[in-house]
Amino acid sequence: MKKIAFVVNPHAANGAAAKRWPAIAAQAKTLLGDFDTLFTERSGHAIELARQAAAGGAELVVSVGGDGTMNEVVNGLMAPNSVAVNPATALGQICIGTGGDFRKTTGLPKEPEAALTWLAGDKTLPLDIGRLDMFDLQDREIVRYFVNIASFGIGGDLDARVNRTTKIFGGFASFAWGSLVSMLGYKNQPVRLRLDDVDLGERVIFTVAAANGQYFGGGMHPAPNASPYDGWFDVVIMGDIRLLERFATMPKIYKAEHVHHPKVEIRRAKKIVATSAETVLFDVDGETPGRLPATITLLPGALKLKVKD
Repeated sequence: MKKIAFVVNPHAANGAAAKRWPAIAAQAKTLLGDFDTLFTERSGHAIELARQAAAGGAELVVSVGGDGTMNEVVNGLMAPNSVAVNPATALGQICIGTGGDFRKTTGLPKEPEAALTWLAGDKTLPLDIGRLDMFDLQDREIVRYFVNIASFGIGGDLDARVNRTTKIFGGFASFAWGSLVSMLGYKNQPVRLRLDDVDLGERVIFTVAAANGQYFGGGMHPAPNASPYDGWFDVVIMGDIRLLERFATMPKIYKAEHVHHPKVEIRRAKKIVATSAETVLFDVDGETPGRLPATITLLPGALKLKVKD
């Protein structure tokens, strides 16, 4: 019998995960047999639980929650030296959260009951992971991994704002309101960029996103061609987009129509180095873990992801 652990964030989606878990667990028992259920109790706890499960020999660790929970589980499965804690451990996801952006790239069904069928199959794909070397908000050097998108600029400002407010109206409404407020108040920032061996110099940016997945911000579609399996970041650089332009451009991101804007550039890279004289905040899978200066490195095929047979 496979060793399986579900890491469940009962607070995800304003408590919906806790309410839905008994029914999900019953179906999981039927499809998968015995498994461990590990409930998170605080921010960062999913990192500890996922690491313990992988180190203990789990063949499958499943994130049950939103994008933030998925991010923590990924950080638990990765060791500080950029390799998997247990190369035999596969990653799975049951998405119950505010945003649910990463599942849109992988095609994972929205309904947990349908997503469980992916876990019952045998197919996995090598999953690229992003490594982020940066400074946290207490000015300490840290390493953070991500599976979806890491952005800096308005994304960090927006994310910090959304996480200070209620998400009772769901991901789309929360991020849409946060976007409006941030668009009015955010001042574009100067950032020096280097992509692999290409020095792009200093640019005034609205936002820069290192995209492993295609979606973020509760449904925005900034990187329509990104793939978490291809060994590349799609780097979306939105330049000095001024106030009036923002109101015309931001709604287009939901339909990936922003790519035609003359101040938007999309490049591919495996490593991004960014510095700034100003405080430029990150948005990493729905959280605000730190700021520039930072180095973002792609780790191709670092984990295995459960996918549809």
